Order: sequence, then C-alpha cells, then structure tokens
Amino acid sequence: MLRFLGREGVDTRHVPVKPGFRTSAVLLGIEPPDRFPLVFYRDRPPDLELTIDDVLAAPLDRTRAFLFTGTGLSREPSRSASLFAAERARRAGAAVLLDIDFRPDQWHDPRAFGVSLRGALPLCDIAIGTESEVKAVVLERAADVAVAHSQIAVAAVLERGPRALVVKRGPGGASVHLPGQAPVVAAPFPVEPVNVLGAGDAFAAGLLYGLVRGWDWHRCARMGNACGAIVVTRHGCANFMPTEREALDFVAARGGF
Repeated sequence: MLRFLGREGVDTRHVPVKPGFRTSAVLLGIEPPDRFPLVFYRDRPPDLELTIDDVLAAPLDRTRAFLFTGTGLSREPSRSASLFAAERARRAGAAVLLDIDFRPDQWHDPRAFGVSLRGALPLCDIAIGTESEVKAVVLERAADVAVAHSQIAVAAVLERGPRALVVKRGPGGASVHLPGQAPVVAAPFPVEPVNVLGAGDAFAAGLLYGLVRGWDWHRCARMGNACGAIVVTRHGCANFMPTEREALDFVAARGGF
C-alpha cells in the first residue's frame, strides 16, 4: 500500500507502520444487478493500533481538513488516538469531519457505537453517513435503527454540535442538512454499478475536494456523488479511485455541477 501511495504522489512520511499486525482484507461478492455482499477479514488490524504518540507525530497543525471514522472508535488505542487527533485538528483551525461508518461486526455491542459516536460529535464540524448510519448514532435499543425516524435522527446529530450533516443516499444522490435550514439536495449521476466497494470513501474524497476549495454545499456534494458514481462502475476500490481530471471531466460530460 505504501508503494502504491508513493506512485500516486502521496506523501507517506507520516504513515505509521505497525509490525506484527495484519493488513485487512475484504471479500466482495458480485451478484448482479444489485447485490454486493462484503466479508471483512480484520484479524488484529493495524489501523486500530494507532496511538496518541502517532497523533503527536502527525502534522495536524498544518492540516486544513481532518477526517476520522466511526470504526476507528470501536476499540483502544485507536479510539483515544482518533479523539485526540480531532481535538488537535480543531485547535489548529482545521475542518473536522466524521465518517459515521457503522460496521456492526466491529463492535462488541452495536449500542456501544451510538454511545461512542454521540460522544465524538461535539468535536466535529461535519458528519457524513448513510440514512441507516445516521439512525445508528441514536441507537440505544436493538430495534432503534429499524424504527427511528430519519428526520429525528438528523436533528439529534446536529444538536450534538456539527454545523452540517451530509447524508449519502446512493442512487438517490445526497443531501446536506444544516441547522435551521432546508436541506441542500444534490442530484445523483446515474450509472450501472458493478461493485459498490469504496463508494463511500470516494464520496468523502470528492466532498473534501470541494470543501478545501471553498465550494458551496451543493457543488461539494455533487463532486462527492461523481466520485462515488465513478468507483461503482469499476471492479476495484482504492486503486480505482478517479483522478481529479477524471472526476471533473465526468461532471462536465453530464451537465456540470
């Protein structure tokens, strides 16, 4: 992975290496037209071994945007490291984003996910998730995700401190919810999916691209939609993320922002 990032021009000087821990693997099933079951193999994954010392070694004082995930809060030492990193980035004036990223099999109790996420939200400027993930944030009982009203869940997330909640809706596009305002709705880019693995990460990358360039919410979310749409048409994940030029050309060919 470090070699791949290096070939892509990514500065990897601050990527910690955890000897003795295993890079995670994912088994993807492709069942056309719309089933893509995933099995995650995470035996002692190195990403959950990030420490506060790793955070202190990172250049967060020079960061414009910092994103961390709900899965990173699932156990120690990653939980404390993630929260500490969010604190440092916020103090440095960076935009702090939380990808809600609810993966029930990574938690000893799915309700612990809601407890951890609700505690992290006051550190965040922007939260990102699917509708079911947003509902999971308010989870206190096993049935809450199924019965929770999405608008109530959105309000509950915003009440915790973020200035924006971005809800990914797959083929339905995305919506940006701001306190006291009507949602900003970004239309999707219709495509024929062949693999959904990596779509959420691609969306976040496109959204961040727009944010650091000062774009408005609609344009940012459309860029996220475009990056997600490109990835789902390819048989791959990280190695198949679009380049800047590919994403911008994709949008321009489909009517622009």
